Amino acid sequence: MHAENDTSSLDRATKDFVTARSQLFGIAYRVLGSAVEAEDIVQEAWLRWQNTDRSGVREPTAFLTTVTARLAINLAQSARVRRESYVGPWLPEPVDTSHDPQVGAERGEAVELAVLMLLEKLNPVERAAYVLREAFDYPYKRIADILETSEANTRQLVSRARRHLADGRREPASPTAHRRLLEVFLDAAQTGNLAVLEDVLAEDVVSYSDGGGIRGASKIPVVGRQHVSRYLVVFAPRFWPAAEIRWVEANGRAAVLISHDGNPVALLSVEVSAEGIDRIMWIMNRAKLLPYVETLDA
Repeated sequence: MHAENDTSSLDRATKDFVTARSQLFGIAYRVLGSAVEAEDIVQEAWLRWQNTDRSGVREPTAFLTTVTARLAINLAQSARVRRESYVGPWLPEPVDTSHDPQVGAERGEAVELAVLMLLEKLNPVERAAYVLREAFDYPYKRIADILETSEANTRQLVSRARRHLADGRREPASPTAHRRLLEVFLDAAQTGNLAVLEDVLAEDVVSYSDGGGIRGASKIPVVGRQHVSRYLVVFAPRFWPAAEIRWVEANGRAAVLISHDGNPVALLSVEVSAEGIDRIMWIMNRAKLLPYVETLDA
């Protein structure tokens, strides 16, 4: 009888965890900007849930959310130190949102690569507060309990994060306009058409290449319309002739997967506003690129 009760309890625990899992991943991913690290956090939350006395837990999802958020904050604090020694620009890991556009959230907030880049500049507690409020619509009191702080301080954390994002980006273009401008940009980049590139790039555009130190990836951001467009023209003959193009979705936006001889070499994503293309993001680090490609082909 005791064994049957243990089995029943574990079955119930498994169902509760599976129900919450996409939300747990969504929280961890937004706080960390890393799909691989988010999966590790979710796995750790599962282990803790298994080893918890669940008889006193009335709301399993609330318990699991609290565990996940706190684990993600702790890991984010150490990740900030590791990223200071990262070779070249650091970009968030892409995720395929074609099947889960909100990535486990109530709303699709804080999932675009450009937004995750801005959130990376916040401290982990501010980032978690913003994510829980804006993406998952949690009440301030609930967030305060998770973060072990006051409700008033939680409101301040979210407000500071909102101001930071508002100061760091323009109003994004619609998905249709985004796709259309990316198509024009891709064609101009492939052909080295300087005039078209200068026409579609915002004056203060920044191009980031996240290669993690691999050869061929710029180790510093390229800034400004003239510098970026000329850089792309010089880049074109070496990169594009052998390129195979695949349109994909990454972090809620159309993106381009680029391969050479069947091997993925880059994911191209852009941020677009009424000013044109504001950010160009080249994810070339295979440790980030290959897990994303595996999800596409799963």
